[in-house]
Amino acid sequence: MQHIELFVDINSTPEKVFDYLTNWPAQSEWIFGTKVEIRTPGLAKEVGGQIAAFTGFGPIGFWDYMTVTKWEYPFIVDVIHTGRVVKGTGSMRVEKFSESITRFYWSEDLEIPLGIVGLFGFRLLKPFFLSGVQSSLNKFARNLESRA
Repeated sequence: MQHIELFVDINSTPEKVFDYLTNWPAQSEWIFGTKVEIRTPGLAKEVGGQIAAFTGFGPIGFWDYMTVTKWEYPFIVDVIHTGRVVKGTGSMRVEKFSESITRFYWSEDLEIPLGIVGLFGFRLLKPFFLSGVQSSLNKFARNLESRA
C-alpha cells in the first residue's frame, strides 16, 4: 500500500466545503481530467453509495469504481476503490481550522498494480501525481471561494 495525504485551507464553512466535495458530478470542475458519475442515485450520499470516476482524455483512460464506507456529515466521507486499476481506500476529511478557515484533507491508501514494476513506476511518478492532486485541491478551494 502507498499512502498519500494532502490538504488545502479554504475560506469557507465546513458545511459548504463538504457539500461541494460530495457533489460528485461537480468533481469534474476541479479534478484534472476526471468525470464522476453516480452509480446509485438517491444513495450517493450515504454508506453503500456507489460512484465511478473516469480519468483520462477522450477514450484513453480508466474507470475508478468506489463505494462509500463512511459518511459523517459535514466532516468525513471514506470510500473503497474496487476497480481493476485503482484499489485501496480513500478518505476526505473536513475540519474547522480557525474561525474563517476550513481545512480539507485528501488521503489515499492505494494498492499499486504490476508488482515491483508498478511500485518502481509509482515511485518515479509520485511527485507528479502529488503535484496533480495538490493542484486539484487548490482549484477546489478557488472554485468554492469564488462562489461566496
